[in-house]
Amino acid sequence: MSLFDGYDCGQFYDEMFQAPGIPRNHYSALYKRLNEFSDEEFRRRCRLADISLMNQGITFAVYGNEKGDEKPWPFDLIPRIIPASEWASIEKGLKQRLTALNLFLNDIYHDQKILKDGVVPYELILGASNYRREMIGAEPPGGVYVHICGSDLVRDGNGEYLVLEDNLRTPSGVSYVLENRLILMRLLPQLFKSLAVRPVDHYTTQLLNNLRALAPINRQDDPVVVLMTPGVHNSAYFEHSFLAQQLGIELVEGRDLFVDDNLVYMKTTRGPKRVDVIYRRLDDDFLDPLVFRKTSLLGTPGLVNACRAGNVSLANYIGTGVADDKATYAYVPQIIRYYLKEDPILKNVETYIGNNPSDLSYMLDNLDKLVVKATDASGGYGMLMGPQSTKVEQMEFAQKLKANPRNYIAQPLIALSRAPSLVDDHFEGRHIDLRPYILCGSDGITIIPGGLTRVALVKDSYVVNSSQGGGSKDTWVLADDLAEEERRHA
Repeated sequence: MSLFDGYDCGQFYDEMFQAPGIPRNHYSALYKRLNEFSDEEFRRRCRLADISLMNQGITFAVYGNEKGDEKPWPFDLIPRIIPASEWASIEKGLKQRLTALNLFLNDIYHDQKILKDGVVPYELILGASNYRREMIGAEPPGGVYVHICGSDLVRDGNGEYLVLEDNLRTPSGVSYVLENRLILMRLLPQLFKSLAVRPVDHYTTQLLNNLRALAPINRQDDPVVVLMTPGVHNSAYFEHSFLAQQLGIELVEGRDLFVDDNLVYMKTTRGPKRVDVIYRRLDDDFLDPLVFRKTSLLGTPGLVNACRAGNVSLANYIGTGVADDKATYAYVPQIIRYYLKEDPILKNVETYIGNNPSDLSYMLDNLDKLVVKATDASGGYGMLMGPQSTKVEQMEFAQKLKANPRNYIAQPLIALSRAPSLVDDHFEGRHIDLRPYILCGSDGITIIPGGLTRVALVKDSYVVNSSQGGGSKDTWVLADDLAEEERRHA
């Protein structure tokens, strides 16, 4: 008997199986190991994982959840595997993409050549809610705006990877990547014996090195780095506290800092301590009430001026949100060609922009076939899943589109790939995506092997966001395809 007896691959690209009962080559060793478990034993390991997550306080807040603010992090024990050759192409494409986006951000806050040349429309960028005019002419260290990026990848019905969106402000989720690996190694160590899986635990070391390198020149001998959080009620607070602990830096809120003569200080029991680098996990709007949202109690007055003066560095830099605006996303292929003179390695999903009259007309006529998204939203909020929506919901979105077309884009519903997930006492296919984490530092771009595979735990759902009830899998990138092949046949 197999754990996967009766598993239905469906009409979608299945990550693990090429046909019912026949695993893909790079899953063969894992498939064999998993089938050594009885149903009862495997379910016991799943229960242990849930208990471990709860005991460690590994949770995620769901806004609007009437049953409580937080829930245990849903973790599926069947890992997602990516062959080395496949990952090499993904890695190359992500590095290309982030390089171009950093050049784009530097350009639009300085010379604006790409706008003058008509490659990207002026009004699309200058009218974006996250374009920060206050940062025009500002000089981030090394000209780098995005130090931490989490681009979301999906796999279509043909098995091709596509970029769904870029997260360039405060991408979340990497703590779950690290915790998922630790839990799986603890509960199912035998799964790792047959495969050479690349490690992920060097992420925090690389991140800390990159952050320290951002310190002002006269402060680089022993820079003070802090992680700035909106506070305990933020959905990703567990991650903020986890990363601060792993990085060995202070976790602070805006009220823990103050600015004096364009220098940033942290309040301590021993008196003020100067801060050189802030890994910020709150959006621009809340950073500085003197510049952005005046009612914000989360930020620190004077922080923007201190940043512009070069006395403190922020990661990510202020103003990066304009590049992960979903309307800007539609132009990333042109942005890559403009700055790098290369064709994109990773393709975009076909995208219609509400600001374009012909696109808007098509969107309004096909709301039942499209996924409509607010350009400045995240976390699965402000979205219409057209094929799964009601006529009333479509009519409501039509009114929103007509009232503010610039604020919406639309895409066809991609037949996301699926992977086996345990449902009660059997396995069913669930849609997944992949969020790799990309670090940009003075020594180049580093990508954690794999990233966060998010799972739509609700049957037939395409929404994988944790805030919408999604879970995750550990993501394995194989160290060497040839070595894995030889090991399997030994």
